[in-house]
Amino acid sequence: MGRRRTFAGSTVVVTGAAGGIGSALCRRFAQAGANVALLDLSEDRLEPVAAELRQLGVPYLALPCDITDESQCVGVMAGIVARFGDIDVLINNAGITHRSAFVDTATAVYRKVMNVNFFGPLYCTKAALPSLARRRGLIVTVSSIAGIAPLYGRTGYAASKHACMGLFGSLRGELRDTGVDVLLVCPGFTRTGLSTSALDGDGSVTRHPQSTVGSLAEPASVADAVFDAASRGRDLVVLTAVGKTTMWLSRLAPALYERLMTRSLRRELTGR
Repeated sequence: MGRRRTFAGSTVVVTGAAGGIGSALCRRFAQAGANVALLDLSEDRLEPVAAELRQLGVPYLALPCDITDESQCVGVMAGIVARFGDIDVLINNAGITHRSAFVDTATAVYRKVMNVNFFGPLYCTKAALPSLARRRGLIVTVSSIAGIAPLYGRTGYAASKHACMGLFGSLRGELRDTGVDVLLVCPGFTRTGLSTSALDGDGSVTRHPQSTVGSLAEPASVADAVFDAASRGRDLVVLTAVGKTTMWLSRLAPALYERLMTRSLRRELTGR
């Protein structure tokens, strides 16, 4: 467990801030009195969220950033430090997914998914770490249930999220004596634009309808859970009853989990 935290006057950086969970995170931390730095691919994408923060009278900074470009990550973090002082919280939230069978998925799709979901958080954390260390700050990485259990038709997505769990779980131990905490968050299926922009095996946006297990979570409920876990100094939070069942079933009865998971999700790719 890390230390308990309050966020009034803190500087919170959110990647993927224009998306469903990202924008909800910006609102939640802003409501707690934090300064918020919003990162996404373009200022146009960020403007609706920035407009909400302006109406709330919250100090914010909206910056375009391609997190797969390490030099951009370095420059953006330096700009945030120059504007607000050091960074108290970095939330690695940006991500992409695919829905396609391994045999039909180009290796370029795997590279793209890994670049966004794994190297993006790595680059942002590397760039922000000196500032976070000065503030004894917090790194939050939004992973997925796919980071702790297999997921049919999403081999690249699951690989990227498993990699994040390994990276940040290991980093937590390295940073323990510095006062920097690491929180890993594993949401389940959530009502966001991620599903509508999922890649197909050739890199185009897939036409396969999404199959889900359980009801879709709302971005605001995910943001509330992240905020609560960050406030309480949690190391790991797995969201929803389905998520918790998935975690334990995949660990204790992996063959049974695989059969149930495959039966639930295979239809979206095979039609049967």
